Amino acid sequence: MTLRLFFHSDDLKANVEVLDCTPHENEFAVVLRATLFHPQGGGQPCDTGWIGESRISRVVQEPERIVHFVDRPVPLGMTIIRIDEERRRFNTRMHSAGHLIGHLVQAMGWMPIKAHHWPDEGRVQFKPGDTAQDVDAPTIQHGIERWIEHDLPRLTSLREGAREISFGELPAYGCGGTHVRSLKDLGTVTIASLSHKKGTLSVHYSVD
Repeated sequence: MTLRLFFHSDDLKANVEVLDCTPHENEFAVVLRATLFHPQGGGQPCDTGWIGESRISRVVQEPERIVHFVDRPVPLGMTIIRIDEERRRFNTRMHSAGHLIGHLVQAMGWMPIKAHHWPDEGRVQFKPGDTAQDVDAPTIQHGIERWIEHDLPRLTSLREGAREISFGELPAYGCGGTHVRSLKDLGTVTIASLSHKKGTLSVHYSVD
C-alpha cells in the first residue's frame, strides 16, 4: 500500500524510495513507497511533477498502490520527487471552493451528490431534500466571500480511519483531496451559473 504523504503534508518536495519501474506502452509505470502526488479521483485531477528528472504525466490509484506514469525510466532506490506547484495550488483551490459550495447549498436543504473540480468545468451537484429552498448565485457568492473574509483555517481529522476535512466551524466532509491551509489562500471564487436537469441542481464555478 502506497503511503499517502499528502494526507498530512503540504510539502511539494520529498526524498522517497522507488520500489518498481516497469515499461508501459510509451511510458514507464513507477511505484513509490510513499508519495506526495495526489492521484486522479474524488472529483480532483491528479498532481503532476517529477520523479528525479522524469516528468510525470498522470497518477493513477489502483486497489493497493498509486502508480505514477513518467516519460523515462527511474532507477530503484531513493530519489527526490517534486510537485508541479502551480497545478497543485490550482487543484487545492478548486477542491476547497467546491466544499464551500457544498456547505452553503446543503444548509438550504439540498444534498450534495457529486462534484467535479476541474479547470473550466467546476461544478457541484445536488438533489433536493424535504426542506429544499430556492437557491441563487448571489446568495452562494455572498456566503463564500464571507467565509473567505473570516479566513477559516483548514482542519484535518480521522474518524474511524477515514480522513475528514473541515474549515473553521463548518462541518467536516470525508475527503482524500488536497485543500488550502486557510480560506485566505482561496483567492476569488466566482459562481458562474446554476442549472436544473432531471431534478438535479448543478452549481457551476471557477477560481481566479
